[in-house]
Amino acid sequence: MNILVTGSKGQLGSELKVLSNTYEKYSFTFVDIEELDITNKNAVIEFFRDNNFDYCINSAAYTAVDKAEEDKLKADKVNAVGPSNLAEASNIYGTTLIHVSTDFVFDGNKNIQYTEVDKPNPINVYGASKLRGELLIKEVIYEYFILRTSWLYSTFGNNFVKTMQRLGREKDSLGIIVDQIGTPTYARDLAKAILTIVSTKSNNYGTYHYSNEGVASWYDFAKAIFDYSNIKVELNPISTSQYPTPAKRPSFSVMDKSKIKENINISIPHWTDSLKECIAVIKSRSH
Repeated sequence: MNILVTGSKGQLGSELKVLSNTYEKYSFTFVDIEELDITNKNAVIEFFRDNNFDYCINSAAYTAVDKAEEDKLKADKVNAVGPSNLAEASNIYGTTLIHVSTDFVFDGNKNIQYTEVDKPNPINVYGASKLRGELLIKEVIYEYFILRTSWLYSTFGNNFVKTMQRLGREKDSLGIIVDQIGTPTYARDLAKAILTIVSTKSNNYGTYHYSNEGVASWYDFAKAIFDYSNIKVELNPISTSQYPTPAKRPSFSVMDKSKIKENINISIPHWTDSLKECIAVIKSRSH
């Protein structure tokens, strides 16, 4: 089995790299922009032609949500044109494409879990670029998996967990948003789900939702981070209106995961259990 992973330096790509060591029979090729610019169609098609991949896991993305409001072209290039190029090359060379998308394709106006058949309606540039990527993939290829995830964090890169740990040690009190509700997702769990699709050779193609189990506000998430990290800091719940950002965020983006549990046969950990695991790994690396 020959597997390409794009965005290898990101949170998900880095977790996939760690897990790849347990799949000795598979050959993994990890690339980031230096090795393969996914926005360059000719380069992508040549790369696929030369390497004969069975799977392409696209974890490359433009994820600076607020910056995307000004940088529409770059967000669209990486989140829409890039995936379209990968889909085209995958289609030509018989590769199965596994692409990672986001809960931000939804507007957040529901108050029950979003399913895969709910109509997307992004409210920011990032969400719109990710949705366009999904639509372009579907136009080009049949053998694809699109996995929408939410509130991703990991032991690698910059993310909410590490930012909170740093701020909690620097400050006496913090205001954290309480009226945006979603589910934190440990990138290692998402990586495991993706590799389950690969190792079971599933042909239940389509769009899926994957996050950890449970529901949280950013305030709940921050409180748990401080509790599990033994950091003492005064936490104050604040509303979205008290902390304006360039990009609007969905106020509710909890996703229904029953489709992936049934079709791919995976069990999903609760976000609090995964957070404890992630914090333990971060701690072990700092010693």
